[in-house]
Amino acid sequence: MKELEKVKRISVGSTFFILAIVIGVLTYERPENLYATNAENALKNLTSTNYIISINEIKQPEIVLVDIRTPYEFEKGHLENAINIPAPEVLKEENKTLFTDWKESKKVAALYGKDIEEANLPFLLLYQLGYDNLKLVNAENRFLQNQLITNSPDVERSNADIRAFIDESIKNSKQRVVEKEIVPVPRKIIPVKKKKKRPVEGGC
Repeated sequence: MKELEKVKRISVGSTFFILAIVIGVLTYERPENLYATNAENALKNLTSTNYIISINEIKQPEIVLVDIRTPYEFEKGHLENAINIPAPEVLKEENKTLFTDWKESKKVAALYGKDIEEANLPFLLLYQLGYDNLKLVNAENRFLQNQLITNSPDVERSNADIRAFIDESIKNSKQRVVEKEIVPVPRKIIPVKKKKKRPVEGGC
């Protein structure tokens, strides 16, 4: 009887396990967004190309201006001919379709926000998803008495050779580390002479 109960428990457990696998397979969904490039390639490309454009360059016919600020800020004031795609909504299906269409038609999507740092995150996210037709507009936007004031700040550029630093880091990470064999040092054993017991002195 005990053996039959064990068999029943095992078979019930196996059934639940198989059922869980079947449900998992049936409900599995492929991730909606997959990175098209890894971090290493993204760094290579971004450090070897100039992805920042000035305000003077945004009026070129192949440039599409994308304002990633909130709809409220966009309505308050925006650059001429810009369209509003707020940063939290760049991965919506209709917005990804727009970026895909611009890429296929050789258009450059130039992202801007209140400053270049604000537009940097959606830029990097879209870039790793495969949209390499992107630029960042070097602009600072602020409001003065409900009027949009746009400035072009100086971009801080590093004097260091970032490309060489990355190449050297990759090279060092791929080198095989050979561990030196540790040779044990023989210990010198010094014998200790035992003291002889003295005979007990005195007596009754």
